Amino acid sequence: MAGLKDLYLIAYNLACCSGWAGVLYVALPVVFNALLTDPQSIGRALSSVYATDDLATVLFYVQTAALLEIVHAAVGLVRSPVVVTTLQVGSRIAALFAITRSPESQAQFGAGLMIISWALVEVPRYLFYVFAIISGDATKKTPFPLFWLRYSLFAVLYPTGITGELTVFLAAAKDAAFLNTYGEQYATAMYYFIMSFPVIYAPGALPMILNMAGNRRSAFKKRFAKPPPPPRGIVFPVTGTKGSEEIRSSTPTGKEIVAAAVEASNPQKAEKCRTERNWRFGYLKHLLGLVEEQCKSAQTALDVANAGMDKAYDTFQFVYPDGKAVSLREAMSKPAADKFHTGYVKGEAAKPDKVLQIPYKGKTLSGEALKAQVRKWVEYGTIEPSAGDAIIQCADSPKYLDLSDRHFVLLGAGSAMGPFLVLMALGANVVAIDLDRPGIWKRLIGIARKSPGSLTFPMKKEQAACGESDDELYASSGCNLFTQTPMIRDWLLQLYPGSKFTVGSYAYLNGAAHVQVSLAMDAICRDLTEKRKGTSLAYLCTPTDAHLIPKEAHDAATENYNAFSKKPYCILMRLLSQGKMLRKNVRAPLEGEGGPFYLVNGVSVAQGPNYILAKRLQHWRAIIARSKGCTVSSNIAPSTSTASVVQNRTFAWAYEGMPYFIPYEIFAPETSNAVMSAILLTDINDPKSPKNPKTKHANPNQLFSYNAFHGGTWRCAYEIDSIGEASVLLYFSRVAAPYAGAIAAVGAAAAAKAYGFF
Repeated sequence: MAGLKDLYLIAYNLACCSGWAGVLYVALPVVFNALLTDPQSIGRALSSVYATDDLATVLFYVQTAALLEIVHAAVGLVRSPVVVTTLQVGSRIAALFAITRSPESQAQFGAGLMIISWALVEVPRYLFYVFAIISGDATKKTPFPLFWLRYSLFAVLYPTGITGELTVFLAAAKDAAFLNTYGEQYATAMYYFIMSFPVIYAPGALPMILNMAGNRRSAFKKRFAKPPPPPRGIVFPVTGTKGSEEIRSSTPTGKEIVAAAVEASNPQKAEKCRTERNWRFGYLKHLLGLVEEQCKSAQTALDVANAGMDKAYDTFQFVYPDGKAVSLREAMSKPAADKFHTGYVKGEAAKPDKVLQIPYKGKTLSGEALKAQVRKWVEYGTIEPSAGDAIIQCADSPKYLDLSDRHFVLLGAGSAMGPFLVLMALGANVVAIDLDRPGIWKRLIGIARKSPGSLTFPMKKEQAACGESDDELYASSGCNLFTQTPMIRDWLLQLYPGSKFTVGSYAYLNGAAHVQVSLAMDAICRDLTEKRKGTSLAYLCTPTDAHLIPKEAHDAATENYNAFSKKPYCILMRLLSQGKMLRKNVRAPLEGEGGPFYLVNGVSVAQGPNYILAKRLQHWRAIIARSKGCTVSSNIAPSTSTASVVQNRTFAWAYEGMPYFIPYEIFAPETSNAVMSAILLTDINDPKSPKNPKTKHANPNQLFSYNAFHGGTWRCAYEIDSIGEASVLLYFSRVAAPYAGAIAAVGAAAAAKAYGFF
């Protein structure tokens, strides 16, 4: 089937490329002749393009064929967002409809400008797609001239094309022939229909061009990226070869780890997992099946987790500098040959007041104001009551904020979502693990020096040997979680004997590297909890995962669904998407020992199976460690507008529109850091905390049901993965509202004048 799909897409793209080439073949001579004979007549030449030979017929068919691109996206033939594709193609179809039915729009310069701009964009675009399918690599194996044209022509042709489209819409709006297409009685409706497009274009054109500029930067960065270095440290196993090159694909490895975990409870489900042909987009059902299996009993939940972790340790390799490869289990079974030195910086700031402060929307909340805001979040449904209780308990317990005798090990200390800034401000003793890059350590050490806390970190050489130069100190600090995992573990095991560590896993990387770094952190956490008494663990869970939730959250989601499913906008989006958007967030309860259990599917499929596997490894370690007597502060953090997230404009637009779906709220990084740190401090101080191993749960996965600051994901009417495109549309409708209002006001004034009111 994959071969037939590729053949079809090649044929489709070649046909469209040929059609647009035909448009250029007819249109360009008209313009070139004008330029060569009488440059001042270029406007008249552009005005005559549409009427040239059979151009109108070819244009109609080749642009109408683009409707198939919506179908391709909808059925999964291509990885394009359906709504975005629909908007892009739909605007073209609207312009085609206008120019086809309006003689006045055909005979003005913008018609030719639009047609030639479209054709000049589409010929290289479709040809690029053909080479991308044939080569199997759109970024690096397509011919560079074609690659350059694909990602560069928009800078000129998008503005000219949009200008041409606007002139077509405006000319059609004045053309009686167009307005009376369906009879004089519909002329007013046709006018407002066609004038709605300039209103939409006004706010939408610039973001579209900026988005293409971002895509260009990303594509060129990937095209000219340096070849990856030889494998070192924790790596995926070899899954195949391509010529003399070893292939280390994440797909078969991730699939096998999930299958091994499921197999501990249900061999039939494991086999279905192994035979899944579309793992990239089909992994979700297997993840949900895994969680369902864990709900059978507490022991089954642990069996599944242990089986998954065992498979990961036996499958992943650790490659030494000399190229020797062993399993991760073997690499972590013995001490490292080398050792780190220890760096230390003591802050100079005065001891802080023991007052919990949360930055929120330009204010710093504390005391009663903070408690009032927490209660509002709980009442609205943005956070669970247990999370509200934990934050208020921290605010009411000054002793929780005395961190002078506590050590926090932060794996990925510089992470945007980590608690480094909050802990340093509270005077904690932080042991920082982060990459050996001078810029990172300049920032971390600079913050530490201005704080009331202390910073301990691994170094390549003695701190005293760095002399008085801070630059040398920065250059000698840090480590690599991937390649120096055993060394980091050894260093932490001997550091500050007798002190109790809270070890937080906060490092994040994109794609398959996220699995590698998650496993590296796990190897360190595993050995510290087993070999260093009193160690506790801390994780930040993502709301975009599958979690067991309280019945109250399940009931609230049901209530919200009953309300939102009646809203016209939601009904329309469901109809247009044939049920793919705005999917019900409520699932049937799962039966098992201690059940029923309530499951929320917060997974965003686009994040990919590597992201979910990385987070699942943390889930497994959390419940395994807690079953052995370890306190585990593993809590769901909210969707947060970090720089790495909002640099993707689609995510940024979606975040702007998501609060429409009650009870969503998107939080700023400083707020998320502060609230999650407050919950962490309650977890490790309160012996009655649901994170304490002495607190009993019917199922180990209920560890994640408590203290969740999920931002609304659990109680929303719809699954988070089904509201993104609807949220983007809401954002743009809000942006366009002032323009629509202005157009409406002008229209009302014109109508009033026409009817003689003034």
